[in-house]
Amino acid sequence: MSLLHVRLAAAAIAVVALVAGGDAYQLTKPGTVISYDRRSLMVDGQRDLFFSGSIHYPRSPFHEWPDLIARAKEGGINVIESYVFWNVHEPEMGVVTVTHSISFISSYAYIRAHRPFLLGSIHGRFQYNFEGRYDMIKFFKLIQEHEMYAMVRIGPFVQAEWNHGGLPYWLREVPDIIFRTDNEPYKKLMQKFVTLVVNKLKDAKLFASQGGPIILAQIENEYQHMEAAFKENGTRYIEWAAKMAISTGTGVPWIMCKQIKAPADVIPTCNGRHCGDTWPGPVDKNKPLLWTENWTAQYRVFGDPPSQRSAEDIAFAVARFFSVGGSMVNYYMYHGGTNFGRTGASFVMPRYYDEAPLDEFGMFKEPKWGHLRDLHHALRLCKNALLFGTPSTQPLGKLYEARLFEIPEQKVCVAFLSNHNTKEDGTVTFRGQKYFVPRRSVSILGDCKTVVFSTQYVNAQHNQRTFHFTDQTAQNNVWEMYTEGDKVPTYKFSTDRSEKPLEAYNMTKDKTDYLWYTTSFQLDPEDLPSRLDIKPVLEASSHGHAMVAFVNKKLVGCGHGTKMNKAFSLEKPIEVKVGINHISILSSTLGLQDSGSYLERRQAGLHSVTIQGLNTGTLDLTSNGWGHIVGLDGERKQAFTDKGGEVQWKPAVFDQPLTWYRRRFDMPTGEDPVVIDMNPMGKGILFVNGEGLGRYWSSYKHALGRPSQYLYHVPRCFLKPTGNVLTIFEEEGGRPDAIMILTVKRDNICSFISETNPGHVRSWETKDSQLTMVADDLKPRAVLTCPEKKLIQQVVFASYGNPLGICGNYTVGKCHTPKAKEIVEKACVGKRSCVLAVSHEVYGGDLNCPGTTATLAVQAKCSKRQRTAEQ
Repeated sequence: MSLLHVRLAAAAIAVVALVAGGDAYQLTKPGTVISYDRRSLMVDGQRDLFFSGSIHYPRSPFHEWPDLIARAKEGGINVIESYVFWNVHEPEMGVVTVTHSISFISSYAYIRAHRPFLLGSIHGRFQYNFEGRYDMIKFFKLIQEHEMYAMVRIGPFVQAEWNHGGLPYWLREVPDIIFRTDNEPYKKLMQKFVTLVVNKLKDAKLFASQGGPIILAQIENEYQHMEAAFKENGTRYIEWAAKMAISTGTGVPWIMCKQIKAPADVIPTCNGRHCGDTWPGPVDKNKPLLWTENWTAQYRVFGDPPSQRSAEDIAFAVARFFSVGGSMVNYYMYHGGTNFGRTGASFVMPRYYDEAPLDEFGMFKEPKWGHLRDLHHALRLCKNALLFGTPSTQPLGKLYEARLFEIPEQKVCVAFLSNHNTKEDGTVTFRGQKYFVPRRSVSILGDCKTVVFSTQYVNAQHNQRTFHFTDQTAQNNVWEMYTEGDKVPTYKFSTDRSEKPLEAYNMTKDKTDYLWYTTSFQLDPEDLPSRLDIKPVLEASSHGHAMVAFVNKKLVGCGHGTKMNKAFSLEKPIEVKVGINHISILSSTLGLQDSGSYLERRQAGLHSVTIQGLNTGTLDLTSNGWGHIVGLDGERKQAFTDKGGEVQWKPAVFDQPLTWYRRRFDMPTGEDPVVIDMNPMGKGILFVNGEGLGRYWSSYKHALGRPSQYLYHVPRCFLKPTGNVLTIFEEEGGRPDAIMILTVKRDNICSFISETNPGHVRSWETKDSQLTMVADDLKPRAVLTCPEKKLIQQVVFASYGNPLGICGNYTVGKCHTPKAKEIVEKACVGKRSCVLAVSHEVYGGDLNCPGTTATLAVQAKCSKRQRTAEQ
């Protein structure tokens, strides 16, 4: 592409952006060609930089999609990525046509009974769900309306910490199936679903070749280690998957992530935290370097302590990736959202990637959101050099280097100065000039002379998230209950009897977390211990994930495994009697596993039971004869619905196991997100107005002594003004009357900027491919901005010198300047946004004060403006 074409394209975009009230700008048009070379993807032959953010449509109500997409765009994102989730779109295989003498069957029961029956003789009339938050087409159309590109990762295996990796449970019941390998039953069903998805997207004209936003599609997901497990069958499968995908004729390139050698014309991509340093790129040097998953934090499971990934570390990794020739990064996740209902994989919490640039509630997590926004702007300043310049590398010392992209004849150049030392700051000499490069950082020199951005210096504002008690917690805090504990089943009243306990997934078919196991046994007087201080012990072993055990309808105890070790044993002393004794165990699962080979063979549930400590020895009940009951009585009677189902509710008694509780509450006032604090409870699942908010497990404490998650998001679109019904099923026992209804805010905004920081990246722009200063000077400035509809009402803290702490907990240092607060108040109070100079002259700071860092720290409080009587 010539420089003239670059200028014309930039001018065209600028003109369109200035047109008010016109039609939405179309990034693509029918016939658009998405191609690529080693430098980047190309749209109609024009290279570009792509900053993508993962937002998964099932993890947020569709009411929230427009704001999430708009906030991502505001953060410099120009691509939105989402997986497609097979198991939510095709939860049931539906009516199946059979070419044999039986014309229709409604399930695989007949097939299971006739194993020789081949899948090749089955043709489906499938049942699909693309409604509500599963409306994939609406989601991608919204992306287009926001003038952004899209990436669709069809898979259809997605992993994603999603139940069963996105594969529908009914696949496990297809005869002779093996997932994700050269297996005909799996490949036929996979191809049918991929074709369905592609055709739906085509019908909506959503591929770039049709004028839509989708520029990339993905087939399969992180298959590299699977290929090693399945050997030749894995290689044949991945080659088949590539050819099958290409044959659908989307008109856009296909990708495979975490795949060194992608077959045919499919582009391999990288997943990880530091792809600029850990990934050599595609073996085929005609394919671009694309980063499909840059993990913005760490997904968490029950039992995990809090995790963080700093804005500085993410920015360092992204700058490194672009410095080695990368041209697209996708933040996984940009907004994680919520695993509503039972959609999380085994042990995965409902809260997903809350540490992303947009948190679980869709609010800006600062400075992560702002620091990455500034990085995107810095890289765009250097776009011409990155996409057309000649790359080179220059060592600058041990663990220091410069990476350049240069077009000498046009005087276009960008340099990335990297310091890989983790504990040592340093100064390097580059082209005759000295540059201070902090530890583990990249400084971007937009013209190979001027530092326009440093990954280690954060000029973006910070904020603090706070949770606030609402009046609705105490108002009408009256609970009702329906207890399953009164109906603990025994073997006599159970069904599905067998010699040994049956496998849980095969019994529940992913319709419920719960499965009862029951058996009975007889003891004679001589069986009982002769000493009163000795009690028999129940030992129940399970493949996972948790259980609640009863002996003679009396609660014995609870047990559970972990994400890493799902199998466990429960050992509890029990009271037994002469005559018939009953064991009833409620086994529960927390989703199906989402990764690894042979997923179709994974097991859960009870597998062996013994009674130890009897006078006559150990009694093995594993082959004693077992009965099973799938699900809970309250589930069958739909106690979780807003109407309360067919159960008989009565005044609540608290701290009861296996009990449904419910109360009514009104919607909290205002627009802030609503949260339920489940800390007083044990383990179970919760609903609001029949909508599943996810599993809770407050009794499972991580190493720091707290539950991994106890705050649960209630989207306001789930609520009515009055009379909302909160329903929970509690397995272990708890105090529902102590549950709190909260709202969440990010109204504490802060700045922490040193006078030694480089000027804000917005101080520059590129004109005619040359870096141009547009600010009056290059001194750093602090910008404070409240959320929409709120103003700065109070300056809580302000200090210049050497302040310490984090947003919400700053303290003054020995070089504190007393008049800083007064100056900040004058500049900011009553405004939604204000700009503050970071300069010792403004605040009367003493640069000779021992220990000064020449830093301005400010904390301000935002709130809605109070309307006066006159207004």
